[in-house]
Amino acid sequence: MTVETKLSVTAQDVRSFSEANNEPSWLTELRERALADVETLPMVKPDKTNVDKWNFTEFPTHSVESTTFASLEELPVEVKAIVNTEGQQNVYIQHNNTPAFLQLSEELASQGVIMTDILTAAREHSELVQKYFMTEGVKVDQHKLTALHAALVNGGVFVYIPKNVIVEEPIQAVFLHDNADASLYNHVLVVADANSSVTYVENYLSTVEEAKGQANIIAEVIANDNAQVTFGAVDVLAKGFTTYVNRRGILHRDAKVEWALGLMNDSDTISENITYLKGDGSYADAKSVVVGRGEQSQNFTTEVRHWGKASNGYILTHAVMKDSSRAIFNGIGKIEHGATKADAEQESRVLMLSKDARGDANPILLIDEDDVTAGHAASVGRVDSVQLYYLMSRGISKAEAERLVIHGFLAPVVTKLPIEGVRKQLTEVIERKVR
Repeated sequence: MTVETKLSVTAQDVRSFSEANNEPSWLTELRERALADVETLPMVKPDKTNVDKWNFTEFPTHSVESTTFASLEELPVEVKAIVNTEGQQNVYIQHNNTPAFLQLSEELASQGVIMTDILTAAREHSELVQKYFMTEGVKVDQHKLTALHAALVNGGVFVYIPKNVIVEEPIQAVFLHDNADASLYNHVLVVADANSSVTYVENYLSTVEEAKGQANIIAEVIANDNAQVTFGAVDVLAKGFTTYVNRRGILHRDAKVEWALGLMNDSDTISENITYLKGDGSYADAKSVVVGRGEQSQNFTTEVRHWGKASNGYILTHAVMKDSSRAIFNGIGKIEHGATKADAEQESRVLMLSKDARGDANPILLIDEDDVTAGHAASVGRVDSVQLYYLMSRGISKAEAERLVIHGFLAPVVTKLPIEGVRKQLTEVIERKVR
């Protein structure tokens, strides 16, 4: 039986939006096909989380116009706190759905590096974007939410690093959300060509108390032969969103991707971080931290799938749950037949700070090859009483001791974020949420 999907936009709305942005015909047609598929495709089915009553499709408006900024000095104070306004050379700011500021150094531009908003990229670098947009990574017809995303993309950023280019300084994108009606259908596409290297960090920052829209976010990272990508993110989306985040990595021969994700949303959230190790010698390290609070429900899947020989995949998840929040943490290491000498390791640790909080860590190993190495560890429990006793015996109060233990517990990911302001932001968010 087909369940009717109530959408806030029509096919004509999608075409009008595409035409207004002067998009190439391939993108307009992709949008229209995707919207038509939304009705027939199945809904995403995260393990152990019932999302049947979650609202993923209705929202006040598809796109809102917001102010732009002539310089970094004009940024709101909340954004200035995470952007180095004096030293940061390569930065993109999106204000709700509006590309609000872009700065790329002349040195990188002269080397062929591209950084621009995704809709401008579709116009000005059409063939390059078409080659990678939802082709290797997330597929349009994966399920209802990926099709809806493809139809309604209204923001995001495109970053391309040419062959043999090493980007020394981080590239940063900040997605500022301060209009409660604004929905975020952001698409982030990072392509590192052969023998290149880049560090990309993105921040989702809501400053409203409660959102009314939707967040349907997809990030695709393509690392070609011997490319290296460090991908950092801090997500702080407001309560009221229904949030779907899908971050996908595609790695070719000897490519490397390191993920450092601070997942701090106050909304009900489904989050997927999946890396495909397609090439021999490819390497993925996926680190994430989560703090859940209030009555929010969340589901997190971190997966590394091996096709390449001698590929290496590591997963580390540390989470803190408080109040009556609930979360599922699925860690999946999948070694396909033929991926000899592959190594799949994972660790999931969950701290619960209240009797009503719930955290479920599910380590999963799926192995179709004999000559491999694999292992997993998982734990769910309270703050270590021995650690608390040790700190309290030195005159530290119980509340302060607990705070120090929590920060130490989450530090393995926090310290991996490559921009000082972003590390500080994540630390402050953690402090606010666990206080």
